[in-house]
Amino acid sequence: MTEQGSPYHAHAYYLPDTRAAAEALRTRLIDNMKSGEIPQLLFVGQLKDRKAGPHPIPQFEMHFTREAVPVIVRLIEDSGLTALVHPLTDDDLADHTTLARWIGTPIELDLSTLDPPGRNQGVARFAKSDF
Repeated sequence: MTEQGSPYHAHAYYLPDTRAAAEALRTRLIDNMKSGEIPQLLFVGQLKDRKAGPHPIPQFEMHFTREAVPVIVRLIEDSGLTALVHPLTDDDLADHTTLARWIGTPIELDLSTLDPPGRNQGVARFAKSDF
């Protein structure tokens, strides 16, 4: 079980025809983060119009604490986008699979890029120490 205050990620996916929805969601999240309306929202990344890590289609990520999960999930659901919401633990593979929650139709991830439990393949990763 994850603790209150523990770190979470979400990846919001988009295609060319849903990019505007992704931009709108990103803007809404940034506005909420800056206003303090969602104080547990810590970071909203850039739209990445390419494959990145295990994500085979364009996406952007956001970082937040467990307390923000319900509001983040609601905002993503309202956007109509597909997203992966997951905790950050010491098991990168489990984070993106068994511990993850999909919003919308799941996308097949490239699991070969993920770290095995307890090991980092040299790629900097947003982790518990960032909280």
